[in-house]
Amino acid sequence: MLQREHDELKSLEESLWREETRFNKSYMDKILAEDFFEFGRSGKIYSRSDCLEIEKQPIIAKVPLEQFRLHHVSKNTVLVTYVSEVTYDSVQRANRSSLWIKDSEGWKLIFH
Repeated sequence: MLQREHDELKSLEESLWREETRFNKSYMDKILAEDFFEFGRSGKIYSRSDCLEIEKQPIIAKVPLEQFRLHHVSKNTVLVTYVSEVTYDSVQRANRSSLWIKDSEGWKLIFH
């Protein structure tokens, strides 16, 4: 069970770093919780609707994600942590975290 959960959440998290899924509005609509929000690297706060409206752009990220770990908060809530490596003007590494909740439809991203 734990390995399956690990693999499923890793796949979901990595999908956020792939253009074909990150900019697929129906896919993102399915995995983002209704009250989702995100702190961008600039510090700006993005809402669910902001994220669903982002136009497609190149994503140059290293996948698989490094140091990917699950931290169980409760039975249906998991904090995911990892190190991202993304190329913008230069390669930037950062510690990342996401909070996922499981409901009757599956895992939903509530915070990134």
